[in-house]
Order: sequence, then C-alpha cells, then structure tokens
Amino acid sequence: MSKFAAIQMASGPNVTANLSEAERLLVDARKNGAELIVLPENFAHMGIHDQDILDVAEDISQPGQILDFLVSQAQQQQVWLLGGTIPLRAENPAKVYAASLLFNPSGEIVARYDKIHLFDVDLSEERGAYQESAFTQAGKQIVVADSPFGRLGIAVCYDIRFPEMFRRMTRDGMDILLLPSAFTSITGNAHWEVLNRSRAIENLCYVVASAQGGYHVNGRETHGDSMIVSPWGKIIDHLPRGSGYVIADIDKGYLQETRHNFPALEHRRFFCQMFEIK
Repeated sequence: MSKFAAIQMASGPNVTANLSEAERLLVDARKNGAELIVLPENFAHMGIHDQDILDVAEDISQPGQILDFLVSQAQQQQVWLLGGTIPLRAENPAKVYAASLLFNPSGEIVARYDKIHLFDVDLSEERGAYQESAFTQAGKQIVVADSPFGRLGIAVCYDIRFPEMFRRMTRDGMDILLLPSAFTSITGNAHWEVLNRSRAIENLCYVVASAQGGYHVNGRETHGDSMIVSPWGKIIDHLPRGSGYVIADIDKGYLQETRHNFPALEHRRFFCQMFEIK
C-alpha cells in the first residue's frame, strides 16, 4: 500500500510566488506520508494573457527556474513527483508544449507527457472563449510509465473527455491515472466529478486528479475539487475549494482483487485499433 497526494492551488502570473506555495504544500503532503505527489496543470504560471506563457517557457536541455524547482523538490522531499504541466519550448517558437514530467526521488525524469487534447471551446459570451492551440503545440504520444506503485497513466485536464485514450492506457497496463487539471468553473460544476469517476469505473483504476481551484488574477475561475477515486468509483478524498491537497492510500492489492472479482476488462468485445493522432 502506498500513499498518494494531489495538490490544489490558484496560481497566478508570479512564478516565484507560485513555486513558494507549491513547495509549502509539497512539504506538508510529504510530512503526512505522501510517496507520490501530483501538482496541478499550470501550477507555476497562469498569466494575465494567454501568450504570456511564451515568456516563462523553458528548454528541457537547459533547465530554468521551474525545472530546477521540480528536480530539487523530488530530491529534497524524496518523493515521486508529477510536475503538473510546465511550458516547454516547441519547434515552433510561437508555441510551447504543455508538458507533464514525472520525476523519481533522485530528481531524474522518468516520463514526459505532452498534452494531446487542447481546450479550444466557446463557453458563451458571458463565460468567454478558450483557444489553447493558439500558443500550445499538441502532443502525439500516450504515456504509461513504470513505477514502484504500479503502471502510471499520465493525462491532462481536457484529455479526460476522450475515453478511447484511457482504453489504450489500460491495454498498456495502467493501474493508476494521474491527472493534473485546470478545469473551468462552468465545465467543472457540470462534469468534473462524473468524468473522474467514469474513468476510474470503466478502467477499474485509481484516479489521482490535481486541480487548480479558485479565482485567478486574469479574471478566470477554476473549479477545484481535487480528488482521489478508487477503482470502484468511490471518492476517497476530495478538496472542494482553496489551496491544499488530498491524500489517500493506493492499495495495489485492492485494485487487483477488484479486477479479478469484477473482470469487466476481460469481457470487452470491441477493441480500438491504435488511432492516428492528427
């Protein structure tokens, strides 16, 4: 049995301030026994304007403030750490990748996932439009990584709406889904809980979902409600609002027992071929 935590923040445009808040929560979660910790999407920076993300982008071959922070925190806290998402420079200088990096306690990058599904939606005149693809390059690779806790699937926010992605992860042996997020208030109120519970239920896996939650300097509001969900779809812990974290035991034995006693994954009759990501 292992203990996982998911941190919740309301990040702003000041990278240093965001990292200070993230460190405070990381230290506290570790003191309470967390062995793997997930940070939310955009934990280090949520700018005033969408294009501000280009100003804080880093290069994985030349680490900057954000990458250095993640390496040092994994080492200092001696935890496995999923660094939410950070902006890594893309081949196109006008765009970045929304990269989610998994670190082991030695500070080594074990896996990298670049967000595939980008949030290009119009939530009505009152709520505003989002065009994530304007400054973000979509990834093309589904990622499931080995760890001492089991096979970890990594996805980000809007990805959760595309169940075929998680069926592929399950085929690749996923036991636990890690999901950094920054769901909007309107979509979160409508869909966040049911989507997290659905992905857990249909894939008989744990879901560890870390969220942005609160009002941001740019005038937008995120839903929050970070949660950890069991393979049976039970919410083990959740944090409706504000800075903090959720923490819970991840029981590999319970997961295996559930899959053995309720072998729905073995009863599938329709199997998707590997799809081509556009």
